[in-house]
Formats: sequence, structure tokens, C-alpha cells
Amino acid sequence: MAKISKCDAAKHLAAMALLGKDDLTLDERWQILQDYREDATHLNGTAGAFFTPFGLARDLVVEIPTCRRIVDLCAGIGTLAFAAQTACRDWTHGTAPEIVCIENNPEYVAVGRKILPQATWIEASVFDADTIAQLGRFDVAISNPPFGAIRCDGAPRRYRGSDFEFRVLDVASDIAEYGVFVVPQMSAPFSYSGQRTYTETRPARYDRFEAETGIVLEPNCGLDTSIHRGEWHGVAPVVEIVCADFMEARCRRAPAQRSLFDAAA
Repeated sequence: MAKISKCDAAKHLAAMALLGKDDLTLDERWQILQDYREDATHLNGTAGAFFTPFGLARDLVVEIPTCRRIVDLCAGIGTLAFAAQTACRDWTHGTAPEIVCIENNPEYVAVGRKILPQATWIEASVFDADTIAQLGRFDVAISNPPFGAIRCDGAPRRYRGSDFEFRVLDVASDIAEYGVFVVPQMSAPFSYSGQRTYTETRPARYDRFEAETGIVLEPNCGLDTSIHRGEWHGVAPVVEIVCADFMEARCRRAPAQRSLFDAAA
């Protein structure tokens, strides 16, 4: 358990109390998203997993194209999915995209189901091949995956490096046509957030990822994520929002890199 301030602990307890209600108002859901602390009962630093600040989630969904079906991988309590459900709603017809959230922490899944009951919540690892195979196809995949060299269960698909975020993106490329993700700046092929100018960087870890998967990570429309650095819980990572066209990635792959999804596309 992490050491958090008395104020933050009190807010977390208030959020937990709200979760005991059968039905939550929109304002109560907002309060839980802001005040529920993933570091109150879990050593999330070990797993490299931290909830997406809502301001960052709101920025990310700007890059989601019009779509009918979205999957949130490593969904946490659903901050990204909540922002996507709101931003992608067709207010004229009162419809919203179908959203599927995959998260392997049972506590987070329980919280997420209260915050976003409209979504389908699946308690499983994103590397569970049987679960992934049953999901069907999605228009868009979104994720703020854990960062860094973290143990992954299941056999790798194409990317065989140690960076967890790249393995999640590799999974996403098999089930979605397009993707929008939060990744560490050191894993992106560019640096923009917190910098004076946009710069192409292409670190070696990224070059390996692109070579092994055929996935090219593109910059966003000019979103500087550094304005949200103070909104994370217990950390202040430098991150970038990246986009990926998985249809193009599948076309670029050599036969040995292709999956059953590629063959059916």
C-alpha cells in the first residue's frame, strides 16, 4: 500500500462509500473517477499501472474517429472508456458506441461496472488468447497500458521485447482497425509534450517494435500531455498520445508475422 496524504485518503474513503450505492448519479461517477486511488490498496508502481488522469483521457478521445465499437485494454476503472462513451455519443439519435473493457484486477472491474454500467466488463488478462479470440472485431482500440519491463503472461504475438505497452498494442492490432494510446515518451517515435518543438526521436526500442509488428505509431493532432503531469496519482510520467492504423500494419506484415485476424481481413 502506498503512503498517501490524509486528504487523499479521506477522498478515497468517500469514493468507496459511494460505491456502496445501488445507483450513481453522473456527478457521483465523476467524483469516484477523480478520488478513487489505485495506490491506496495496491502497489501499482510494481505493476507499472496508474489510472489515466481524466483531463488526459478527455484529450485522447479527440483522436477517436466516428465508430460503433470500442475496446479499452487494461481498462482500470474505466476512465478512458467513460470519456469515450461521452465524447463519441451521437446526441442527435441518442446512441453511443458499444464499449468493451478488459481488466484483470477484480476490484477495478467491480468499480468500473458501477461507473460505466453501459460497457461490457471482462475480468481477464489482455494476453489471454482465448478471451481475445472471442471478442470479435472493433473499430477502435484505446489503452493506457502499464509501462515498462513488466512480466506478461501468455506467449508473445509478434513483438518479443520486454516493454509491456508494446505487447498490448500488438494485441490491439489483431482485434481493431485503429488505435489510440497513451505511451511513455521514451517509447514513442517522437517527443512533443513538454518540449519547445516537435522532434522525431525513434528510440531503438520503438524501431524494434515497428520492425517486429509492422505497426507505425503516428503523432496526434498536437496534444501536449505535459499539462496533466500533476494529475497522476503518485507519479508524474512524461507520455505521448499515439495513433495507429492497424489495417495498414497488417498489410505491411510479412507472412510469418500475420495472425488469423490478418487472414480474415
